[in-house]
Amino acid sequence: MDRSFWRSGHTPTLLAAFLYFDLSFMVWYLLGPLQIQIAQTLHLTTQQRGLMVATPILAGAVLRVVMGVLSDRIGAKRAGLIGQLIVIAALLTAWQLGFSSMGGALLLGLFLGVAGASFAVALPLASRWYPSQHQGTAMGIAGAGNSGTVLAALFAPTLAAAFGWQNVFGIACIPLVLVLGYYWTCAKDAPTTVKPKTFGDYIKMLGHKDAWWFMFFYSLTFGGFSGFASALPGFFHDQFAFDAKTAGWCTAACVFAGSAMRPLGGVIADRIGGTRSLLSVYAAVTVLIAAAGFNIGGAAGVITLFIGAMLCLGAGNGAVFQLVPQRFSAEIGVMTGLIGMAGGVGGFLLTASLGAIKQGTGSYAAGLWLFACLTALGWISLSQVKAKWRSGWAVATARV
Repeated sequence: MDRSFWRSGHTPTLLAAFLYFDLSFMVWYLLGPLQIQIAQTLHLTTQQRGLMVATPILAGAVLRVVMGVLSDRIGAKRAGLIGQLIVIAALLTAWQLGFSSMGGALLLGLFLGVAGASFAVALPLASRWYPSQHQGTAMGIAGAGNSGTVLAALFAPTLAAAFGWQNVFGIACIPLVLVLGYYWTCAKDAPTTVKPKTFGDYIKMLGHKDAWWFMFFYSLTFGGFSGFASALPGFFHDQFAFDAKTAGWCTAACVFAGSAMRPLGGVIADRIGGTRSLLSVYAAVTVLIAAAGFNIGGAAGVITLFIGAMLCLGAGNGAVFQLVPQRFSAEIGVMTGLIGMAGGVGGFLLTASLGAIKQGTGSYAAGLWLFACLTALGWISLSQVKAKWRSGWAVATARV
């Protein structure tokens, strides 16, 4: 990473955006690694368990547009402060009052969706400080906050075993409050004029075909990452009879791979072009997930396949957001919200469908093969549009 990157932006804001995103993703994903203990307490079926862990993903997807509009109107920093306070309040309530039904779990999931909506605030907060040639790197670093899922997968099941899963919600508030303090004092909005966006602007943007392509491509990369991150604890438990702690550690390894690759994916895309990087991602994920559906290599083999797939999906997330500013530099706030929403919807559908397919067929295989078919479709689609993008994006100043 060259020195011009660090001189071109505002490092404290980049770090604040990363930490805000990181801790937000940690709690957004919290029901995933806790699903085994919660399901045992509430006597949930596999399909209900899948819906429970998928609800925060869907709520976060929808709320990203709301947070995007709020960010443009009152500033990204203020929007982030409001989002963090809502999430902390929801966790404290769940800790003190608890819940004893599926309805209560879903209600908490809706509030945790506010944490997932941090995507629409953290990325613009960071990216607006950096020129186009460093967008992939800046958004990759800020977007690496999805590594918060690793923290949840590693520690939530262990803490739940030691203190009870309800108390995990209270414990999670400790780092959230610390990050809130740093964000409050160190983050700054970029000294650029941002025209406030309305919901009508989001509807208008849907008239651009390229916007739909980006939404589709990100629904596969981020949808795959977030969907598997939430589903894998239950998958490892059902498939290989792992206990909650072991399932969480295996999931953490997979999620860490994807999180670590996101910023590298942005750097790689800056150097070789986003479309070339994304094509490689879709090809690799198709093969890896299809092989996992065949249970190749037993537990060790499947875990290795998922680590490889999550590496690729993480790189794909960085690649998509290297491309977005090249096409929609003036509408980056709106596009971040729309693409983030599509990614969340993809994650919800993947998690919920895996649970439903397992409930209906007794196996996860069909769900994995379906996702492999979708990433193959992503490869075919990108192959068709890449030439048009490379020749038609007159405003692009970086590799496409």
